[in-house]
Amino acid sequence: MIRVLGIAGSPRRHGNTETLLDEFLAGARQAGGVTEKVVVVQLEIVGCRNCDGCWQDGQCIVADDFQAVRQQILAADVIALAAPLFFWNLPAQTKALIDRSQCQWAWRFVLKRPLTPTPAGHLRRRGVFLCVGGDPRRRFVGAIQTVRDFFGVYGVGYWADLLYTGLDARDDAAGRPDVLQAAFALGERAVTAPWDHQGEGGT
Repeated sequence: MIRVLGIAGSPRRHGNTETLLDEFLAGARQAGGVTEKVVVVQLEIVGCRNCDGCWQDGQCIVADDFQAVRQQILAADVIALAAPLFFWNLPAQTKALIDRSQCQWAWRFVLKRPLTPTPAGHLRRRGVFLCVGGDPRRRFVGAIQTVRDFFGVYGVGYWADLLYTGLDARDDAAGRPDVLQAAFALGERAVTAPWDHQGEGGT
């Protein structure tokens, strides 16, 4: 059974990126995946303190909702992060989640501890990025690199993305059947595409 975790990273509920994420998860369920959604704005996740406490055992010393989200990421076979562009990168709430993953970086690259396979047996996870920007210019490079590095510390390969410009008002994506269909189809494919155990994971 393929586990699919959706991370809704917008500070605005039920806007364009969460709409895309919901369609992606619906497609994943249609294909037989077990889905779960985390809404970052509903969580208490503070920023990284840069205290290096995680260098001792790979665990963050700050006790908040990040700990549970980290375990959900590690248990998932597919991780889909959905967030809008804010100043050509990600919203602060989502960036806090990413920065707190410094402990996972310490686990892998300081302590050199191995990743454990998911319950489905995948050591290499599959990552998807869903992003929209209101500006017509395609300025996704900074956000993509941030997400790629975030995925990488969890052994998640940057497998696919959907990136749209010119979607700004809350319901813009909901009025684009082509966008919704693309997200649904990508959710199906994320579950059913053949798993390349040598190439799915990140750095």
